[in-house]
Amino acid sequence: MKIGKVPENVLKRSVFKQIHTKRPEVVLGAGVGEDCAAVKLAEDETLVMSTDPITGTAQDIGTLAIQITANDLASAGAEPVGVLLTVLLPPEIEEPDLREMMQQVEAACAKAGVQVMGGHTEITAVVNQPVISVCGVGKVKDGCLISTGGAKPGMDILVTKWIGIEGTSIIAKEKEKDLLTRFSAPFIENAKKLDVYLSVLSEAAVAVRSGVSAMHDVTEGGIFGALWEMAEASGVGLEIDLKKIPVRQETIEICEFFGINPYELISSGSMLMAAADGNLLVNELKKAGIPATIIGKATAGNDRVLLNEDERRFLEPPKTDELYKVV
Repeated sequence: MKIGKVPENVLKRSVFKQIHTKRPEVVLGAGVGEDCAAVKLAEDETLVMSTDPITGTAQDIGTLAIQITANDLASAGAEPVGVLLTVLLPPEIEEPDLREMMQQVEAACAKAGVQVMGGHTEITAVVNQPVISVCGVGKVKDGCLISTGGAKPGMDILVTKWIGIEGTSIIAKEKEKDLLTRFSAPFIENAKKLDVYLSVLSEAAVAVRSGVSAMHDVTEGGIFGALWEMAEASGVGLEIDLKKIPVRQETIEICEFFGINPYELISSGSMLMAAADGNLLVNELKKAGIPATIIGKATAGNDRVLLNEDERRFLEPPKTDELYKVV
């Protein structure tokens, strides 16, 4: 397609016609020439907003764009309401590619109950692969807002599901040919399918009802990055048992194959939480079918310590995600 705004006929045919999910709170939504969206909230509700781009992969980019933003909103205890999309496409893109992206977006929106409220779609030589940047809008009842910075000394630190599952799935899709030199096709297919676990909306809802004090979606920088960010935001130290951090065998073996660290691999689908009673929260999550593990405690002071049997070392600030060494 030609550089510049996506033509209006393409916009109507391959973008707007793919959008079907609607929310009653959205009183002004996507349309030709509309530069804004409007959301009406109740008196006892707070507007929550988030923004994130998808740049690490072009595979399933529409699905990931919505899931990651919905996860960010859920980590604040908010119910996702809508999204605004900025879609940047390279000139070699074809209209069917755009349509497929928007179909992915709509399928993910329908699953999460989220409306595409508007956005901007453009062809530009600045990018060499599709980029979707998402602004998410959610709502939370007064008194239920959760922050990353809510951890207090003595609280249990826990993580849901398994770390590294997003990165594992992306690598399995992007580097399948390389992986087939060592692993069986069924093994790689299982790794690809880890993307079914990327939503954290269910665990966030359970956690809000069960006394969680802080939540943080484990994204770029992996679990090490997320732990540092929660500790920094909360002004606490940490003592984390490395062996208790849940990780799947697919992640371990794929990371070993490429020589990367699974603990610094993008991990959407895993929620980091702090709670005064971690065992209660773990049990409530398990009742909902969500595995969760206590991996350590928040401490007074600033020492952020990783324990591995007799080894004791300090957590470092987040680094560039390991995914970028592979894809």
